[in-house]
This record gives sequence, structure tokens and C-alpha cells, in this order.
Amino acid sequence: MKITILNGNPDSENTGFDGYLFNLRTRLSEADNDVTELVLRDMDIQYCLGCFGCWIETPGECIVKDDSAMVCRQMINSDLVLCTSPIIMGFPSALLKKMLDKVIPLIHPYFVIDQGEYHHKARYKRYPLLGAIWEKSGNTDDRDIEIVNEIHSRTALNFKSRLAVTCTTDDSLKEVADEISRL
Repeated sequence: MKITILNGNPDSENTGFDGYLFNLRTRLSEADNDVTELVLRDMDIQYCLGCFGCWIETPGECIVKDDSAMVCRQMINSDLVLCTSPIIMGFPSALLKKMLDKVIPLIHPYFVIDQGEYHHKARYKRYPLLGAIWEKSGNTDDRDIEIVNEIHSRTALNFKSRLAVTCTTDDSLKEVADEISRL
């Protein structure tokens, strides 16, 4: 399986989170998965301007020239995209959110009815599954995790996919790797 990890950790000194992802990446690679980790803090990802140029001027590609085009190509060519981030004040990092805002070129501006709701039409025949790995902060509780999982479940629906796996860094690497391998 081709897996892309979007590392949304904004703090390079948070080595516990990065170490968890390194060890997960190692386990998944040892299980014959092709794993790529994109450390978003080390990339040039500009904010979405909301200009819709990706739909009108340069269909399927953001008009802002940054690393988001490469991330979008990596994502659409994956079987699974893991969105990962520490939970900061009840939400995933702004860094991860900024990148997820930039995947809008991967869908059409046209609408279809999907599961009884209006959603954008797919641009591609196939989209990757989504997953989420969160690191709890000192005051993160189970309800916070439910909320961010629900938000990312909605993100997956808009991305023509589903949220296939969710966990926290409190979960054992073996259990997480095994769950991903069963997808």
C-alpha cells in the first residue's frame, strides 16, 4: 500500500510526536508498504486565498506556486493519507489545516448529491483513504478527539473518501500499524 503521512507538527522540538511517526513509518515500511512522510513545517505551503483560480484559471492546480502542488500529487497517488498533528487548544495544528485547505484543486467546482448532501464533484476516478493520528495535549479529552475525528470524517467525505483509521499517539505502534495494514 502506498501511504503518505502529512506531519502537521509545527514544533520541531516536539520530538516525541516526530519520533512516534518515525517509528510508525519504520513499522509500516517493514510490512512492505511504500511510506512517504511529508513534514509540513519544512515545506513552503502558502495559505489558500479563496480565489478559486484552481477551478477557473488553472483547473486542478493552485495558482500560488508553492509545495502544495507536490503534496496534492503525492496525496492523489496514495492509497492512504494519514493526517497527523498534536491537538492544540482542541484542534489539529493550523499547519495541517493550511495544507488541507490547499487540496481543493483535487475536486471540481461542480456539485453532486452525495449521501443526501451537496458536495463537490470528483476530479479523479480514485481517491485515497484518509486516516488521522493525534497527539493529546495536557487538557485534551476524549470529546476533543471525537470532535476532530468528526471534522476529518467530513473532510474525507468532501475528498471523495472515508476516514478509515483514527488513533492517538497513546495507542501502541504495533496496534496502529496492524490496523493500517488491515485496510
